[in-house]
Amino acid sequence: MNVFIAFVIIVVAFELMGRIMVGDSFLFNTRENVEGMFNTARLSIIILQVATVGIIALGVTQVIITGGIDLSSGSIVGASAMVAMSFAQTALVNGNPNPKAIFGDWAMDLPMILPVLIGMTVGVLAGLINGALIAYTKIPPFIATLGMMVSARGFARWWSNGNPISFPTEGYNAIGRGMNPVIIFVGLAVLFHLLMTYTKYGKHSYAIGSNEQATRMSGINVDRHKVLVYVIASALASLAAVVVSSKGQTAQANMGVMYELDAIAMAVIGGVSLQGGRGSILGTVIGALIFGVIISGFTFLKLDAYYQEMVKGAIIVGAVVLDQYRQQGRARA
Repeated sequence: MNVFIAFVIIVVAFELMGRIMVGDSFLFNTRENVEGMFNTARLSIIILQVATVGIIALGVTQVIITGGIDLSSGSIVGASAMVAMSFAQTALVNGNPNPKAIFGDWAMDLPMILPVLIGMTVGVLAGLINGALIAYTKIPPFIATLGMMVSARGFARWWSNGNPISFPTEGYNAIGRGMNPVIIFVGLAVLFHLLMTYTKYGKHSYAIGSNEQATRMSGINVDRHKVLVYVIASALASLAAVVVSSKGQTAQANMGVMYELDAIAMAVIGGVSLQGGRGSILGTVIGALIFGVIISGFTFLKLDAYYQEMVKGAIIVGAVVLDQYRQQGRARA
């Protein structure tokens, strides 16, 4: 509820600043030749801007709820995008052989589902490594995922010697077309909201984040569950890679830079506690919308992009400070 109130306040603030600074409405339609009360174009842009990173944030939310952290998701986006796109290429470009071809004819014009599954396999393997290191060697999540962040980025650059991979099939292009990224994001948000709220998977995740030792003593296989959580988070990062590479119709090794921090910020702004054991998928969705409003609002006000970064940083710090006060209040109670 507090997150939603903050979201409303930010929207109202941009509406007022728009009226004062640029003489226009941020939220409502002011053009006589366009029907409708709301500025639907801006609303669509807001959610489109955060849909891809929002998919990653859904997985990061689950990791943080278990008391962990994942710094590798942005690099996994780069690695997965490179691999997926190399199997999503069309054989002919304007009647000529594909100039960016990575493999031979056997890897050209494949059904759309194959590059998607191959790309997500990269994420699953990365998640298995992250989860196994954290669960069975007891390496801190920060260190394990930091190592994966560096390794996955190196893998992405190695895959095609640093060259971009382009010219995907029409089927692959369709994944990121129009509002499809939003549909994927919303569908996954509903799925994981239900899983985290009504299933043993969700209950075990919250239990591990609240008190791992007590959870172990209750008979729950904590190590196996942690591996599963990191696999899901990395698989979602790979799916985001498919979406972003499809939307841009190309894959580059530097795709996904800073995505992990934006995803963590969405979760924290949405009320997920960095201490673990508390938060929700719904809160993360609202946190993503807050990001979208900030980005679109600063563009609407014609302010330079670097102001966005400063404001986002201040909001993140403020959200963590607020969480600390909440934790202290609960401890005193």
